[in-house]
Amino acid sequence: MKKEEEAMAQEKRLKERMGKVKHKIMVMSGKGGVGKTTVAVNLALTLAANGYKVGIMDADIHGPNVPKMLGIEDESPDVSEEGITPVFVPPRVKVMSIAFLLQNKDTPVVWRGPLKMGVIKQFLTDVLWGDLDCLIADLPPGTGDEPLSVAQLIPGIDGAIVVTTPQDVALLDSRKSVTFAKKLGMPVIGIIENMSGFKCPKCGEAIDLFKIGGGERAAMDLGVPFLGRIPIEVNIVLSGDSGIPFVLEHESEAAQSFRTIVDNIEYIMKGE
Repeated sequence: MKKEEEAMAQEKRLKERMGKVKHKIMVMSGKGGVGKTTVAVNLALTLAANGYKVGIMDADIHGPNVPKMLGIEDESPDVSEEGITPVFVPPRVKVMSIAFLLQNKDTPVVWRGPLKMGVIKQFLTDVLWGDLDCLIADLPPGTGDEPLSVAQLIPGIDGAIVVTTPQDVALLDSRKSVTFAKKLGMPVIGIIENMSGFKCPKCGEAIDLFKIGGGERAAMDLGVPFLGRIPIEVNIVLSGDSGIPFVLEHESEAAQSFRTIVDNIEYIMKGE
């Protein structure tokens, strides 16, 4: 009976916490190495720069890289009887990640599905997210336990954003992510094509390192919105490695791409 009461209390807290969040978005990818976390972090920062209160839930339990990209690896959330206070990043971003709770940066998380689901549920029920305009869940690659848990646990989830690159193998897996969302009855907010073209910094010539346009074609084939392309830029990598927010520090084609994509997301979310 006690377990049932605890479960009911947890469910109540989850609904209360998520009831204060206007929009909930999953950022996912069919495979690793497509820059999903980079995209999730910079979308969140762009939304924050536009005046929105944003939360980032790092749901990649085995590869929690959000704190590294935001330069908050050495921070830790405050824990009290009321709950867990997420780490704050200016201008208006709250972050929670399993990385904050590990003994050191090299500690691996060797857990099976039920434990991972438990942590994700705790992030949703016990973290004091407060009033947010948007909560972004950065998911691990693929369609396994974590994406399924987030999709099933978050009430009133707005949908999924799928990040891909123009390569055929990435596009194949991105289609699986779209199918995953549709099978769960969850809207697909759109597809983002990352690493889409490269402009030589010396001569300005455009080079299609990984081809270009595959994400847009996949979106058309699958009947989902195409949110935009993000070109390859060295500063995106350097910013992520140094923990300096790229979109807040640079005025470039890629930075403008993030802003355009956020405009498209806002447009879709408002139902216009």
